[in-house]
Amino acid sequence: MRNKILTVDDSKTVRIIVRKAFKPYDCEILEAANGVEGLAVAAKDMPDLILLDVTMPVMDGVEMLTKLKADPQLKGIPVMMLTAEGGRDNVLKIAKIGVRDYIVKPFKEEVLVEKAGRIIELKPLTDGPAKARSIFDPATLLIVEDKPAIVQQIQEGLKHTPWKIHGVSTQGEAIDFCTKSPPDLIMISLSLPEDAAFTLFRLIRTNVKTKYTPVFGLVVKTETAPQQQAQTVGFTTVITKPIDLGELETKIAKAMNLDTSQRYFAIEAECLMMKVPDNCSQSVIAEITTYMKPKMAEAVDAGHNKAIIDVHQLKTLHMGVIKLLVQAMQTCRELGMQFVLVGNSAIATECKGFEDTRSWQFHENVDEAKASLSKQPALASA
Repeated sequence: MRNKILTVDDSKTVRIIVRKAFKPYDCEILEAANGVEGLAVAAKDMPDLILLDVTMPVMDGVEMLTKLKADPQLKGIPVMMLTAEGGRDNVLKIAKIGVRDYIVKPFKEEVLVEKAGRIIELKPLTDGPAKARSIFDPATLLIVEDKPAIVQQIQEGLKHTPWKIHGVSTQGEAIDFCTKSPPDLIMISLSLPEDAAFTLFRLIRTNVKTKYTPVFGLVVKTETAPQQQAQTVGFTTVITKPIDLGELETKIAKAMNLDTSQRYFAIEAECLMMKVPDNCSQSVIAEITTYMKPKMAEAVDAGHNKAIIDVHQLKTLHMGVIKLLVQAMQTCRELGMQFVLVGNSAIATECKGFEDTRSWQFHENVDEAKASLSKQPALASA
């Protein structure tokens, strides 16, 4: 459920600033110009937090606060007072009435958000559950690791991605980085001295800007105690050293909720292209399988009823790939799609050695496959 924040201030400018400050977060902003209006809105909408100006016409903030705390239904709503520099002492005097915090005008938006985030849960807005960011979109990754070789290994291993990967070696540097520009994902070495990794994790989770940021732990495979501790305190996952960079990339994409379908599926010349990469591990097969039926159905719905299943990058077959291709062809038949296969000579030869794949016919390249599809009057069979 969305949080409701009520801002009670006679200054329209301040109310605009408040609305702008919380725009990136999943919350509803309610407004009132004085204490009388504020009480009415509070009683009607029951906000989760009230930002209350001290000095206002009709009914000031102190009177409204007093009435709030005297009302059994409203007294539990947390209140943050807004005051000019000269009113700081006044706020401290009335704190005993029930103020959770205060902020002095003029204030910075990030300070307001940070203080509010200590009182209520502020969840950043996303693009929506049905629209994840693409694997080809830029992102910022932060590695907190005191061993430069590890940072360099990850940077080198992921250089083919559009991600910017920054390395820092201390907790202080990491905090400074997150404060200036919150990253999309953070990796922390669990071997940092004096339990710095776990202290940093707690700080990341208490900061409203990084509260929901995925955090990976990095640790040598044999060090089981810190792995268990990381899982207990809530790290997103643990990556063991030596690092499997392919697995790391897959886990990063999953943690950031990235749409990776474009690696394998695309529309080219009115055909759905399904490309199987050379590194067709079980995790890759699982990824392709997840997207397969939705992407094929989406193509048919858009008027594209032809598919090219391209495996020419594969160097060898294994049972996982065979099952994947069988499923792809069966899905094409179910959806009424014409399809052809593209593969290299080694794969074509291997297929002759399996009973289930002996009849499969491969085109040598995509252009030849497209030409073949254009001549097909009806659904093809494998």
